[in-house]
Amino acid sequence: MLRRTESTGVSGVLEVGPFRLDREALRLDLEGQLVELTATEFKLVLLLMQNEGEVQGRDYLLREVWGYKDSTLTRTLDTHIKRLREKIGEYADHITTMRGVGYVFHAEPEGQGDE
Repeated sequence: MLRRTESTGVSGVLEVGPFRLDREALRLDLEGQLVELTATEFKLVLLLMQNEGEVQGRDYLLREVWGYKDSTLTRTLDTHIKRLREKIGEYADHITTMRGVGYVFHAEPEGQGDE
């Protein structure tokens, strides 16, 4: 399967759709506009972008981003996804909720109504 993720040849830069993430500068740009992210939000969007088109389970994300071993009672991930969606504004539909499972990042926006 062809992936829509491409490296620009610049070390540490990941581009997926309108998103450009620079791992070295800890910077996310959307069509040339800087998006201010916390370190945790940066880790979260990096994991989602690196696995574009693939469902990332809640347990996996909580373990990789926060180091949680037991994630059954936390809403941390949901809160951070909500804040991330607010920060990326009109691009929020690139992140899809898979109820009870996790989240998927898409290079192209998904249809309406998944929240």
